[in-house]
Amino acid sequence: MKKPVKTLPDTNTILRYLLADEPELFRKAAEMFEKVRTGERKALILESVLVECVYVLTKYYGVPKREVAEKLKSFLLYKGIVNRDKGELTEALDIFSDENIDFVDCLLCVKARKSDHSLFSFGKKLVNLAKSGV
Repeated sequence: MKKPVKTLPDTNTILRYLLADEPELFRKAAEMFEKVRTGERKALILESVLVECVYVLTKYYGVPKREVAEKLKSFLLYKGIVNRDKGELTEALDIFSDENIDFVDCLLCVKARKSDHSLFSFGKKLVNLAKSGV
């Protein structure tokens, strides 16, 4: 059996795929991500790339937070996405969807909850979210 190709997609590739705003680039991205969706191809989504996707989608394109969270969560569940922290990333997207805090802070909350690290922050809401495990 042939070993799947491993891919490290950048922010622009993911954005073109999710937004479908540039037909030729969307076609190329969709061709690759369809293989990731089925598991024929493997992809690792860097946390920094995911953060940048959230930022660009919300701040530049004005996509509502809930829609951003849902699109990216669905994307992360593709069979070929190989992130070991996929559960943490989707949990952070859930928090981002529900709370009025930045996505990086959501990631910090989840990473603190799932580890033996305590979150050091001056933001009371952030510290409480990290402790709550909601």
